[in-house]
Amino acid sequence: MFKTKYAEKVYAELVAKNKNEAEFLQAAQEILESLEIYVEKNPELEKKKILERFLEPERFVQFKVVWTDDKGNYQINRGYRVQYNSAIGPYKGGLRFHPSVNASIIKFLGLEQVLKNSLTSLPMGGGKGGSDFDPKGKSDTEIMRFCQSFMTELYRHIGPDTDVPAGDIGVGGREIGYLFGQYKRIRNEFSGVLTGKGLTFGGSLARTEATGYGLCYFANEALNTLKKTDFKGKTVVISGSGNVAIYATEKATQLGAKVVALSDSNGYVYDKNGIQLDVVKQIKEVERGRICEYAKRVKNAEYHEGSKGIWSIPCDIALPCATQNELDLEDAKTLVKNGVIAVCEGANMPSTLEAAKYFIQNKIVFGPAKAANAGGVATSGLEMTQNSNRLSWTFEEVDAKLKDIMINIFKNSYAKALETGNAFDLLTGANIAGFEKVCNAMLAQGI
Repeated sequence: MFKTKYAEKVYAELVAKNKNEAEFLQAAQEILESLEIYVEKNPELEKKKILERFLEPERFVQFKVVWTDDKGNYQINRGYRVQYNSAIGPYKGGLRFHPSVNASIIKFLGLEQVLKNSLTSLPMGGGKGGSDFDPKGKSDTEIMRFCQSFMTELYRHIGPDTDVPAGDIGVGGREIGYLFGQYKRIRNEFSGVLTGKGLTFGGSLARTEATGYGLCYFANEALNTLKKTDFKGKTVVISGSGNVAIYATEKATQLGAKVVALSDSNGYVYDKNGIQLDVVKQIKEVERGRICEYAKRVKNAEYHEGSKGIWSIPCDIALPCATQNELDLEDAKTLVKNGVIAVCEGANMPSTLEAAKYFIQNKIVFGPAKAANAGGVATSGLEMTQNSNRLSWTFEEVDAKLKDIMINIFKNSYAKALETGNAFDLLTGANIAGFEKVCNAMLAQGI
């Protein structure tokens, strides 16, 4: 697993301290393996225990969230916020509301966020938060009461120059609005403490589209450089059907590709003629329905139970945009066998480490999440800038800045990959490029 005794020692200590946190340990292993080559060239980092310091969060908060449902019954959930690293800026990272949320998932997301935010070149540290609350099936008033209770505890840990949360799975514009409203009432201030806000109260144009658009900008640049091609005329399979998947579909289509499949946690739809995005938006954004509805409304579209089978569909480009560990080694082998040339991650760690390594070994363009899906947090950073300056940029201005950021993320990751001797190892390249900036800041600031 590890080539150096230092990395092996660090990981063993991490396992001993966090033995039940599988997702966190998976993320840490991937990062440690990538950073070995960098640490070997900089032996002073071991003496100063930089890896141990980097992998230990600066602060982890867990709290109780009590709220009442529409029947007047008391409900109790757990809330979390990890403030992982602030070496290059205030903590920045989303809030996830989903039943699967636990300490391990929050820590893995926070650790990834540190490197992702560094790669954007914007002054943002890394953090993450959320709750095991499930918004599905809840009324607007139930979600409002939960968000208000959640923020009544969270507010004391965040601020525009301290920690700036955003949305993630289960937290969209509605939830951000309720969270912001409660923060404003408690603190009696109007500040850029949250991003992903509505356009009438400090939000940024292009924020909704940013992660999906940014994913395609990254993938297109990677395809141009590594395969001398682009999206035009390609068949694309995208998992998920939430915000990231929808706008990745939109941008991929604009770039000349045909997206033929989308999914949710119940199953996937296949439309050989190309996904009709207006139908998907109606189902998911307006009706908050399930993706199976698509097959009922579009002639010749197929619905299949179980989202796993989506990777059996032959395609040129695969964009996993659903959740962590949705694509394993067997899926990777199937995709490669069926002719895939690029796999870029729109979700956080959607590919297992074995799958990622298989893509890299087979010279598939592999865009790791911390690089490929950084468009959302990059645009959140641009929202922070607009809030600080009390102004708003046009959609075109934000989109142009987003595109430039994503192209630069690829170029920086690619440059570090070349230094390792494998141009296709963007996973190692991204980890080193992100870590180097944070590492230097940590060293400069002392202990």
